[in-house]
Amino acid sequence: MSSFVAPGDFNPDLSDRDYMAIAEFVHKTAGINLKDGKKELMRTRLAKRMKSLEFKNFHEYFKYVMGDQTGEEIIFLLDALATNLTSFFREPQHFQFMYQTMLPELEARLKRSGSHRLRIWSAACSSGEEPYTIGMVVLEKCPYFGHGGDFKILATDLSTKVLNMAKRGLYGPEKIKDLPPQYLAKYFTKVDSGRGEKMHQVTETLRHTIAFRRFNLMEPLPFKGPMDLIFCRNVMIYFDKETITDLVAKYYRLLAPGGYLFIGHSESLSGLQHSFKYVAPCIYLKA
Repeated sequence: MSSFVAPGDFNPDLSDRDYMAIAEFVHKTAGINLKDGKKELMRTRLAKRMKSLEFKNFHEYFKYVMGDQTGEEIIFLLDALATNLTSFFREPQHFQFMYQTMLPELEARLKRSGSHRLRIWSAACSSGEEPYTIGMVVLEKCPYFGHGGDFKILATDLSTKVLNMAKRGLYGPEKIKDLPPQYLAKYFTKVDSGRGEKMHQVTETLRHTIAFRRFNLMEPLPFKGPMDLIFCRNVMIYFDKETITDLVAKYYRLLAPGGYLFIGHSESLSGLQHSFKYVAPCIYLKA
């Protein structure tokens, strides 16, 4: 007779062999490095899913993942193991640089050529705070792009879960508490969640500038550039040096001359082979 397992107490053992097999697969598929002390994270994040599918051990669950012809379980596995931490105006020095330096330079250059085209890629957009922040900054600083212009933000992420949240553009009080009042008033409307909680939803005008898509950064680019700005922040910390080098080269090819790459505050291109020009901490230029 099997022992009774109370809800929430499912605690399957994860052998070193199964851990390494799953970690190798995740690294090969998504570039995420789980080899450095992430065994407990893997066990806890997958345990609930395994319980719902009635798998008693990781070996059998991983066999199921690899045999799933729909690919849906692979997506769930990667969703569960990806880390998604974000906020509005996170690492504000980037947005200050955009507002004070990059956008005025770009706007002047495009006006001289008669172009209204502006393309920005938020390469790990999580639940949407980053691309919505980018959109607000652009529209505030450069109405030239918003009024009949050709301004689009591509926002991608590996996780379908956070992408669905981003597409809704619905945020609770904790999420919007640090937003500047003028941005909150102009780009959000108050709505009722249906559970008595007041929420704030991104306006249609801002949402219209952003296309959300699921994309694995390890795959060939399915879209064409050139991009004027790429945000890839706090993602490469999960990749090894070879993966980062390949990814940075991909970004360089995609950017237009004069385009910028922004990376996270805990990341650097130091020690890598690349063609970017250093501008400021975490900001690089394709000269």
